[in-house]
Amino acid sequence: MTFLHSVSRASFGLSKVLYDILVLLVLKTVAAKPLSTTLFLTRQLYPPTITGAIRYLHASKPKTLKERLEELIPLKQEEVKQVKKEHGAKSLGNVTVDMAYGGMRGIKGLIWEGSVLDPEEGIEFRNFTIPECRQKLPTADGGEEPLPEGLFWLLATGEVPTKEQVKSLSAEWAARSSIPSFVEELIDRCPNTLHPMSQFSLAVTALQHDSNFFKAYQSGVNKNEYWQYVYEDAMDLISKLPNVAGRIYRNIYKDGKVPPIEMDKDYSYNFAKILGYSDKDFVELLRLYLTIHSDHEGGNVSAHTMRLVGSALSDPYISFAASLNGLAGPLHGLANQEVIRWILKMRDAIGESPSDETVKEYVWNTLKSGTVVPGYGHAVLRKTDPRYTAQYEFALKHLPDDPLFKLVKQLYKIVPGVLLEHGKTKNPWPNVDAHSGVLLQHFGLVEQNYYTVLFGVSRSLGVLAQIIWDRALGLPIERPKSYSTELIKKMFEEHK
Repeated sequence: MTFLHSVSRASFGLSKVLYDILVLLVLKTVAAKPLSTTLFLTRQLYPPTITGAIRYLHASKPKTLKERLEELIPLKQEEVKQVKKEHGAKSLGNVTVDMAYGGMRGIKGLIWEGSVLDPEEGIEFRNFTIPECRQKLPTADGGEEPLPEGLFWLLATGEVPTKEQVKSLSAEWAARSSIPSFVEELIDRCPNTLHPMSQFSLAVTALQHDSNFFKAYQSGVNKNEYWQYVYEDAMDLISKLPNVAGRIYRNIYKDGKVPPIEMDKDYSYNFAKILGYSDKDFVELLRLYLTIHSDHEGGNVSAHTMRLVGSALSDPYISFAASLNGLAGPLHGLANQEVIRWILKMRDAIGESPSDETVKEYVWNTLKSGTVVPGYGHAVLRKTDPRYTAQYEFALKHLPDDPLFKLVKQLYKIVPGVLLEHGKTKNPWPNVDAHSGVLLQHFGLVEQNYYTVLFGVSRSLGVLAQIIWDRALGLPIERPKSYSTELIKKMFEEHK
């Protein structure tokens, strides 16, 4: 507080001690207000040197996430306006009949700001690769893996946050984390036989009771302010997911007792604690897992469902509940379960330490039986998924002698060659699902039906960051054109 000594106290006729106390009280009172308001007040009441001190305090105070978005959104709105003006009539590519019948794969028809999937580099979060995110995003004290809070900041703003900003976000999420008692009771009354993902979707839907956006829309809020209420919902929802997902886990698999959130700890630490884990390596794994599973462009089922439902101005809660229902499908979020089950089945059949030739024979038998080797291949990627590599590097450091990890390493050496020889796979390399289940098994989280819940908590970061931008940019309701088979036949018969 050396700047206090430069302030003339003569104008107040006070001793130095009393004057310093006065200035401290002034700073504490006005520093929390917007800068424009603060400067107006101080100019009326205090000497120029105090006004300068207030300006300095505001300039040095780190921006909150919402404050930064308030600055970025007008710039992005103008950028989108210019892009549409200059390129609006240009084509993004052709659409074939095969694409229409093939799940719209390859059709370019969505805007998704948070991530882009490069066939060679893999997923890029706001132009940062997975290795770059692991290097640049803030970590916990004593930790090495990126904090999901930092990744959310990056997805929302396109900027790498400071460690102080990430700590502030951790504290805010912890402060927002409690869930209503009726939602707790709803989860507690679910039978243990109800799938964890069904309980998860049910609880998120129930949280809609307190949606800021729903209430604001009902009251007729201006559409230019939609994003602010969506932002509050997104922050609330992300904050509450560890308590929701953790309660489901404790009810189904443990004693039903849910430990409290620690207000001075990060998101992953608290989630791990609720699940019942205090091992620092597991906490590090959870930080890595939540970060790398967070976003994967906008065309996958969970992301696109969130965008589609949200485009109808459904609030973030029921939009994310719909997203979770898509994630629960066997062809999407259940893939990591299928991988670990296949690996365990292989281990039971050929042992923990099989020869390469024995593993190769097992892989061939899998293909000849008409099934795929789970965890290998990707619709877009044409090399090893960097998310797989990140988990592989984690395992090399923390569990190099784990028997299942040794099998994973062996499969990585053998499966791509078999798939290339088989000739029916464009990309023979492992994806993210080829590894995650083995890591969770190592630390004792063996309940495979729960793995997709972890995936859902992670995916919330990507889809909720995007829905804030959807509303900020005023994106319209989705309404693509559909054709019938009969109409397609008629269209092309006319052109013969």
